[in-house]
Amino acid sequence: SALIALDFVKQYSNIKYDFFEDPSRIMITSKWGDMDTATVKKDTQLRIKGGIKSPILKQLKTDDTLTILESGESWAKALTNDGIIGYVKQKNISAVTTATVTNDDYTEETYDHIKKDSKICLAWHQVTNKDSNSKITSIISGTKGVNIISPTWFYLNDNKGSIADLASADYVSYCHSQGIEVWGLVSNLENNDVDSAAVLTHTSTRSTLVNQIIAAAIKHELDGINLDFENLTEDAYGDSYIEFVRELAIKCHNNGICLSVDVTVPASYNKFFNRSDMANFADYIIIMGYDEHYKGSDAGSVASINWVNDGVTNTLDEVPADQVILGMPFYTRIWTTTDGNTTSRAVGMHAAVDQLNSDGQVALWNDDCGQYVASYTVGNATRQIWFEEEKSIEAKMQVIQENNVAGVAGWKLGLEKSSVWPVISKYNK
Repeated sequence: SALIALDFVKQYSNIKYDFFEDPSRIMITSKWGDMDTATVKKDTQLRIKGGIKSPILKQLKTDDTLTILESGESWAKALTNDGIIGYVKQKNISAVTTATVTNDDYTEETYDHIKKDSKICLAWHQVTNKDSNSKITSIISGTKGVNIISPTWFYLNDNKGSIADLASADYVSYCHSQGIEVWGLVSNLENNDVDSAAVLTHTSTRSTLVNQIIAAAIKHELDGINLDFENLTEDAYGDSYIEFVRELAIKCHNNGICLSVDVTVPASYNKFFNRSDMANFADYIIIMGYDEHYKGSDAGSVASINWVNDGVTNTLDEVPADQVILGMPFYTRIWTTTDGNTTSRAVGMHAAVDQLNSDGQVALWNDDCGQYVASYTVGNATRQIWFEEEKSIEAKMQVIQENNVAGVAGWKLGLEKSSVWPVISKYNK
């Protein structure tokens, strides 16, 4: 058995409790808002089940107030003010009315956020080893308007909560000299031997992970952390990931570090992600507006405009616009179907055009997906490409502008045409 200090829980939770005797019991109330209520019209009984032969739980007095949980044809399921649930005859209670129940003893905890004064233009820089950091000078020189770089420097590296660290002090210093913030990316994708669920569902290992991330951020003088944990499932993680975000956010804010969290577009398979709670804790929620179609799926766009627009709209149902950043792909997939078998490879913008030109084909604009599309035969195979380039990027930037979200993020540097940067800058104001 476990003993719970309810007074302590009450300090941090929107609950109240009452103690009753005969029999001894505690009634905990955690649900607030509109409740269905009714009053007892004449002395009657509350029974275990609906039926006059069912045992009596409590004698009800005229004018007693009941919370109605379910209304039936002859019996209503009701909760008494002293925490007993049973059934009462419908004819012995008044018509159901709505009453608003609040907990005046509780003040909802609020969280401050670290916000930027201007629109965010973030670019992810994939760093696979420390030597890759030396390329930052040439990487930045090919961009325009980027004010945040997120290098893929950290990843969960064992089941104890330790992280691998590829960061470079010279990299950070150079970015800062160019007026660019550095938000180090932390992922769970690099080491396949790590059980992310085991780390996140245990307080001790989760604490180790949080502390290691904060220590690395302070050591390398980072401006922010970008959290990219993927392949999360409800059964394995439950609320543990949200708790991880909360614990990390608190320590980030205590150290002046901005926290952003990457999330997939809302869908049936990820309803367990409480984006509203994430937004309470994290400063920014970055929508991964890509992989509509992916390796192993049927052929299709990586990020069609309607799919992207729906992703933004549905995210805004849970997250304030000034905390939402739309992530866009700087890549596409070249799909090849042979004898009913479809394969694909991810390529950058230039490589996709090179493939089209090599095949001697042209692509036509498709309003439905907001992209140039090509579909043609090569030998005994069908090749299909949904292109990302200036016009498709512009369509996505218009979604950003129309919804007045916080900015844009691009995956990943090196895959884009230089001509997309003026388009991004035009709309990201």
